[in-house]
Amino acid sequence: MAKDATTPVNRRSDIISAAIEVFAEIGYYRATTAQVAERATISQPYIFRFFPTKEALLMTALEVSWGRIIESFRHVVESASPEKLETDLISAYEKILEDYRNEVFLQMQAQTIQEDSIRDTMRNGFREVRQIVLEAFRKAEIMNPEERTMLFLARGMLCNIAEAISMPELKET
Repeated sequence: MAKDATTPVNRRSDIISAAIEVFAEIGYYRATTAQVAERATISQPYIFRFFPTKEALLMTALEVSWGRIIESFRHVVESASPEKLETDLISAYEKILEDYRNEVFLQMQAQTIQEDSIRDTMRNGFREVRQIVLEAFRKAEIMNPEERTMLFLARGMLCNIAEAISMPELKET
């Protein structure tokens, strides 16, 4: 029987998904590639066919999580009216938080990791999200777009904290 050509791509995706879960649940430093492999139902050496180090796996997982937010926000920016822009961006982020909770928790943990490559990955993701929101607010002619962008991002961070500590009242407006 011929091998499925998509198997390596699917396995890579499975490894990233497993890493997101494991890193979010027990933390990057405590997690092992053996635990990721077990979650992905593969052998540990197979992980290293795709990722040379655990750090490279984390960076890829973070890039996936940032990519999801960026793609979602770009979609909103392309489709929302100026009047609904901020509300639709908030709804999009709430949906990500609901559907991809572990990715958000992974980002929260990664904010404290001091390795330069991880910090660069976090800065790049956050910078791109900020730029998308700021440009959209400017284009929509929202008053004080820099301040509104900062408040939007701060609200997102507060939503993350509320979710992490099970304190939904922090999200009330």
